[in-house]
Amino acid sequence: MTPKNETPTRWKCVCAYNGAPFAGWQSQRGGGAIQDIIEARLRAVFGRGTRIHASGRTDAGVHARGQVFHFDAPWRHGAGKLRAALEAGLPPALQIKSVRKAPPTFHARFSAIGKIYTYHLHLGAPDPFARPYVWVRRRPLDFAAMTAAAAALRGRHDFRAFSVLNDPPRENTVRDLRRLDLVRRGARIRVTAEADGFLYKMVRSLAGALVAAGEGKITPARIAEALATGKRPPSLTTAPPQGLFLERVLYRP
Repeated sequence: MTPKNETPTRWKCVCAYNGAPFAGWQSQRGGGAIQDIIEARLRAVFGRGTRIHASGRTDAGVHARGQVFHFDAPWRHGAGKLRAALEAGLPPALQIKSVRKAPPTFHARFSAIGKIYTYHLHLGAPDPFARPYVWVRRRPLDFAAMTAAAAALRGRHDFRAFSVLNDPPRENTVRDLRRLDLVRRGARIRVTAEADGFLYKMVRSLAGALVAAGEGKITPARIAEALATGKRPPSLTTAPPQGLFLERVLYRP
């Protein structure tokens, strides 16, 4: 335990998790969220409550390979030992990948300049090791149509129709979707999305739009209309959470 009167340091941490066992990222009244578990571990290490601030929330069932959070606390023993102290006693589905000192101006959310997500689809029956991490689609998908739909979505647009927000939304819904790429390898399709920021359930809505295009339910022209009007097409489904991974949060050097 570190004396309380020492000057705190800002610590930038990167963690990875399998989202299946947790109630999402954000703290819940009954516990069980990833934030609750990490803050409980910090209390054990420092002997007092320590609030963490993440780059953003992930819903229940969503995974991360590179979620970023920060906190302020005094610590005398170096970043490596702090990482080891934080990892001790964490559940196997949650890993602290790195801990580094950060300047006091750094903020996990407000310093971010973008994020990269992947979404994973499987055509037909996957093996039991892949099934928990993909959206299983039994019907064939037209990959060329999906690629055309992705091209219609890329760029700076108002993505209100491709999110799940209160009406009217309480935030600016314009985002720069810098990248929306698809790679198919056998029965697997990986969607990679990079933007300066994402709205609530936006990546899962984009994945749903691509699947709808692959099934012939939506066209690039209908996508352009939805972007222009902000009205969500009836054929647009929000993809389930288990196929979604937060890969990386982007910051300036």
